[in-house]
Amino acid sequence: MPLFAETILVVFALIAIGYGASAVRLIKPTTGDGLSDFVFTVAVPLLLFRTIATASFDHGAPWALWLTYFTAILITWTVAHGTIRAGFDRDARSGVVAGVTAGFSNLVLLGIPFVSGLYGEAGLAALSQIVSIHLPIMMAASIILYEWALRRDGAATKAASVPALITGFLRQLFSNPLIIGILAGLLARMSGLAIPSVIDSVIASLAGVAGPVALFAMGVSLRGYGIRGQVKQALSLVTLKLMLMPAVALGVALVLGLPEFQAKVAVAAASLPAGVNSWLIANRLGTGQRLASTSMTIGTALAAVTTGGWLIIVNAVF
Repeated sequence: MPLFAETILVVFALIAIGYGASAVRLIKPTTGDGLSDFVFTVAVPLLLFRTIATASFDHGAPWALWLTYFTAILITWTVAHGTIRAGFDRDARSGVVAGVTAGFSNLVLLGIPFVSGLYGEAGLAALSQIVSIHLPIMMAASIILYEWALRRDGAATKAASVPALITGFLRQLFSNPLIIGILAGLLARMSGLAIPSVIDSVIASLAGVAGPVALFAMGVSLRGYGIRGQVKQALSLVTLKLMLMPAVALGVALVLGLPEFQAKVAVAAASLPAGVNSWLIANRLGTGQRLASTSMTIGTALAAVTTGGWLIIVNAVF
């Protein structure tokens, strides 16, 4: 069995086990929330810290990698926004939710264990370069478009000032455990100091469980969200997420002459389904929660097949 096929089976089997454990009430739904909190606040930040502090980044500056990935996001987000608004006559806030759902890959809960399983430490290092700016950029875009959508839909009671927006963004950004882990890793790397062996062993132990626990927690969460209607709209977004976004990433990688390894990581990351961030933003906007939930659930199920297809394609191209 090819390595990518084995990795896909393992990854989605762990998600399915989490889903099944929740479905038969083997564990409480709140257990999934607790596991997700552990992953986001402890395990993954430590994993990012250790990777950034110690990994060997052999492909130079990641400008072309960033341009490849974020061009795919921009195009997919724009098409999804237009599809929901023009094709389904939804409001601007729903358009923002659609853009996030189609353009925001689940790079943490799903991407980290998936890419590290495929490409090892080198793959995790390349993915961490994307993750390091992915969250700040997507947070900033979501906040700006959130305010725009409220005004466009006539739902804003009072326009937020630019200083308030910037302050709110910075507060959210620098209180995020993932960002703290990334910044701490950068500081450790720039200092040139080695991590003491005992501390490194503790960090490695906690970081080592990030992948399987994240996938199990994701399965539990999917059981909680589920398919909640608006299936046609969700399918249109899932199609854009799983088909258009990796296609654009592959095309841009070829145009830019992105190194083979980085191109494979970029396409693999772009082929992943949306995560819970789309639902969280929908909940904040007060609209599109069912659309986000249904899209996330269907997209995760279909990605077990489509992601394998994209890996076959990218391996054939490169």
